[in-house]
Amino acid sequence: MKFHPDIASNNTIHGYGSDWIQVGDEKITHSVVLSSRGEHFAWHCERFEDLTAAHFEQLARLQTELVIFGSGDKLRFVSPALTQALIIQQIGLETMDTPAACRTYNVLANEGRIVACALLMR
Repeated sequence: MKFHPDIASNNTIHGYGSDWIQVGDEKITHSVVLSSRGEHFAWHCERFEDLTAAHFEQLARLQTELVIFGSGDKLRFVSPALTQALIIQQIGLETMDTPAACRTYNVLANEGRIVACALLMR
């Protein structure tokens, strides 16, 4: 699917497939974190089963108002024990499959919200 947002930011997702997203001219095929503030980095977790509390501590350090978690090709919820860093900092967490997370992130980022998305590609 290809997107054309009304207001493009540096980290708008321009397209996605089953195992990739496109940010600007870059096609990304690994798990990634994007922030509406411009951060963009590899998220070193390839499988849902490999998630740890450290992955969510990394997201908490972004100090956003909301993290959108794309759990891959199907909806899977993370144990609250892993998300304590977000809970302590009162950062919201919304979980959805990765395609839905891409769409939701774009809408919120283009509204000017301080949001991040963490996307698993598998």
